Amino acid sequence: MKRIFDFIFALLLLVILFMPMLIVAIAIKLSSPGPVIYWSDRVGMDNKIFRMPKFRTMRIDTPAVATHLLKDPDVFLTPIGKFMRKTSLDELPQFWSVLTGDMSFVGPRPALFNQEDLIALRTKKGIHQLTPGITGWAQINGRDDIPIPVKVDYDEYYMKNQSFFFDLKILWNTFFKVIKKKGVAH
Repeated sequence: MKRIFDFIFALLLLVILFMPMLIVAIAIKLSSPGPVIYWSDRVGMDNKIFRMPKFRTMRIDTPAVATHLLKDPDVFLTPIGKFMRKTSLDELPQFWSVLTGDMSFVGPRPALFNQEDLIALRTKKGIHQLTPGITGWAQINGRDDIPIPVKVDYDEYYMKNQSFFFDLKILWNTFFKVIKKKGVAH
């Protein structure tokens, strides 16, 4: 049921949001050199690497590390990058990953390929067996503001308590977190 919901909802959102996504793509192209979409190597289900699309918010010379590991991430942001991250507009292309089955709407956020500490903790607790999500229990309980061990505890709680209604609760709360722009580092 979850996969059917993900597929239909992602398809519907891609149709509804086509024009706003086109406007964002044009704004990116006009405001900085480089591609509109950034394909990030992420760790998916069973620790398999997949390519996750995001609207590009960073300059093309930015090192491929988690934003919090950059000394001064603001110097790498494009002119509209900060706004796109604060409003989560950069996440919209991930609906494509939901359509292809690499991601779900709800699950643990996919780690970057080089976040070895996060990957190891998730693997130890069996969380790596879940399909990663656009949002998740950790996202609505702190997002970028919580340390990795706490994030993994939230992921484990989700894994042990997952249900369709729990997913709906997370989606509902995500909507309000995005509106309030809470827990976004950059």
